[in-house]
Amino acid sequence: MARASARHILVGTEEECNHLKDKITHGADFGEIAQQHSLCPSGKQGGELGEFGPGQMVKEFDVVVFSAPVGEVQGPVKTQFGYHLVEVTERKD
Repeated sequence: MARASARHILVGTEEECNHLKDKITHGADFGEIAQQHSLCPSGKQGGELGEFGPGQMVKEFDVVVFSAPVGEVQGPVKTQFGYHLVEVTERKD
């Protein structure tokens, strides 16, 4: 079964999500941005979510994690929780 590891940043608005993505694109550290801005408790660990399989996360998140290139920041991804920036750190098929 496929497994993936990812990290994310959760914020309340698409505008904030785009702003943070721009900062990361221009060299800001993903983990530091997560610690400073993420509304998810995982922000304290730089947004790290650990390893999980398909179906363990909400659908919109799952689709990105199991299809996006590893190491590329994706988003904004809208879910019932807010807007996410997602980076797949590892995936095994």
